[in-house]
Amino acid sequence: MATDYDAPRRGDVDELNEDSIEELKARRAEAQSGSIDVDETELAESLELPGADLSSMSGEELTVRVLPKQNDEFTCSSCFLVHHRSRLARERKGQLICRDCA
Repeated sequence: MATDYDAPRRGDVDELNEDSIEELKARRAEAQSGSIDVDETELAESLELPGADLSSMSGEELTVRVLPKQNDEFTCSSCFLVHHRSRLARERKGQLICRDCA
């Protein structure tokens, strides 16, 4: 079979332009009607994130030493994180704001 390579080609765009509105609506409805019944809890339990802390699954306990706030530290009244005094941006009406929140 001979092929005329100089003849204009019909692409997907040409076919879509020639379709009727009813056909396009029917195609859209068919594409949207497909739904997948997935149990989100089963999906979440089967996923393992890279670098995730799995110590609770292996029976290990984390031990963290918590220190009280030091004299040269303050708690930001916006983000509520404890920062060193060098990170203090401003103080208004007793509210201390860190540089990140300012």
